[in-house]
Amino acid sequence: MSALKFRVLLDSSDHEVFRDILIDENATFETFYNAILEAYQFSGEQMASFYMSNENWDKGYEISLFDMAFGEDPDAILPGVMSDCELKDFMNEEDQKMILVHDFIRMWIFLIELIGTEEKTPDHPKVVLSVGNAPSESSRSGEEEDLRFETDGEEDFDEDEFGFDEFEEGYEDFNDYDY
Repeated sequence: MSALKFRVLLDSSDHEVFRDILIDENATFETFYNAILEAYQFSGEQMASFYMSNENWDKGYEISLFDMAFGEDPDAILPGVMSDCELKDFMNEEDQKMILVHDFIRMWIFLIELIGTEEKTPDHPKVVLSVGNAPSESSRSGEEEDLRFETDGEEDFDEDEFGFDEFEEGYEDFNDYDY
């Protein structure tokens, strides 16, 4: 048995923040995910997925937190589930890359790279290097909050200009559409 050493970089334009995590190669992706959350002091209350990646940081095979099949075609290639997938089965290259997306609303993205192995395996995942202060998980607003519009109190268009009133007059009931 050996341990895998990963560099987990929070993709943020503000400042460089990363953690090096040492973990047993037999650990599941779920164990690794929980170690990342703990290292960044994030909660585990959101959806998340790992994506196997390449040199260009393209998203590849997905390993999701939960089974997302919902009774789909059993022969289809579906994402793996973190609790069922062991790290060692997906480490194909010396510098294997992965992307972790945590919280699909706030889109916290972690770029993960295998940076080494060690013979001595820790009993549990261990942060061996911590650089930068992690932001608060709630510091990034979700997309729905970013869609606010500011107005000066005036309407930007006149409804009558587009004939909305004329359209509404002729069709007051759904059945008027002859469906």
